[in-house]
Amino acid sequence: MHPELRRELWAVFFLSLSGAILGEIAGSPLAGLSLALALYALLHLNKLRRLHRWLRRGTAGPIPELGGMWDEVIREVHKADRASERHKERISGLFDRLQAAASAMPDAMVVLSQRDLIEWANPPAERLLGLHAQRDIGSRIVHLIRDPALTAYLEAGDYHEPLVLKGSVEPYVITVQIIPFGASQKLIIGRDITHLIKLEDMRSHFVADVSHELRTPLTVLHGFLETFQDIFKEQDADLHANLALMQEQVERMRRLVDDLLALSRLETTPARTHEERVDIGPLAASLRDVAQALSGDRRHRIELDISGGALIGDVEELRSAFTNLVHNAIRYTPPGGLIRMRWVTDAQGGRFCVQDTGEGIAARHIPFLTERFYRVDSGRSRATGGTGLGLSIVNQVLMRHDARLVVESVPGKGSTFTCLFPPSRLATDAQPLSPSETALP
Repeated sequence: MHPELRRELWAVFFLSLSGAILGEIAGSPLAGLSLALALYALLHLNKLRRLHRWLRRGTAGPIPELGGMWDEVIREVHKADRASERHKERISGLFDRLQAAASAMPDAMVVLSQRDLIEWANPPAERLLGLHAQRDIGSRIVHLIRDPALTAYLEAGDYHEPLVLKGSVEPYVITVQIIPFGASQKLIIGRDITHLIKLEDMRSHFVADVSHELRTPLTVLHGFLETFQDIFKEQDADLHANLALMQEQVERMRRLVDDLLALSRLETTPARTHEERVDIGPLAASLRDVAQALSGDRRHRIELDISGGALIGDVEELRSAFTNLVHNAIRYTPPGGLIRMRWVTDAQGGRFCVQDTGEGIAARHIPFLTERFYRVDSGRSRATGGTGLGLSIVNQVLMRHDARLVVESVPGKGSTFTCLFPPSRLATDAQPLSPSETALP
């Protein structure tokens, strides 16, 4: 037992005994005992009052001397208070260092509460987002950054992909990434990507300009080679063969230039400039004719499974995308193989599928197929005459039509390239099929 507690118990015992004895002398032992205990309680209430007064002053004044267990309590309280102060100082110092580090960063950083109220912002947030680090504390961020895209982004709650916004001051372009943390708080990180956008624009214009300038000399070269082939056809077999090889490479360069120009146009021109109803049936029938012409003496089996339906979009862009998929299927499917085109609709939208029985693609290559000049097998691509831009063009066209490309492939068995269009892209009279009809084999 603690010594102070033992002394306190002895004090209570002797005080009670003294009160009882005095009460016995006065003729009322119980009254004497009660009086003694009342005096003991008043004494401790006075000490409690003094303790309360000291605590209300914030334990900053001199420590009162109360005696007994009260001194032990005061010492423990004072010890805990000093430890708490040291802890608060460490936390405050750490917070100050974190704020200083965040303020020194070039990225805008904003802390939002559960209701999207601004709790803190660093100086770059003023430059990139137009916020005032002190004045805007407590304001809703959507009231200060009036961009519907940001409002929708906050409400959606899916922050896996960053949002690209125009900065508050032109010509800033920023990416906004939201990181949930704490008790329903959010950290907004805004990064200036203006220089990246400018570099991308320079690259696109450079590619477009160079490709455009190459078209004329390639056309002239192609024409002269055809003439030379006709002249030397009967005179020099070796020279004729060399000219044919040169013409083949010139034609390959022309295709590459055409694809570069097409890709540049898709990247630099706004979408939805020329949209109309695109009937899938006639478009697929023309694709079958193209596939049969490309197949030639390789005699692929070309099948259509198109029952009707229509999209809203740019017919030439869609034709270009679907044609690239058919070209790939023809190139990489051995003679006699099957190429099947299919169109189905359901509650999730429309699907245009090109299925082949070719060599297939290993799973590790699939995420990179839509990158420019990515090749699964460089030797095979050169042999088939591919430019490495076909799937990049497909991807750009689909993004301009709010769609996406899904690739499924099994090496040695073939591949299926599926263009997924949202319901908003279906023509109003295109009736969805039943679930049994939409199931792919």
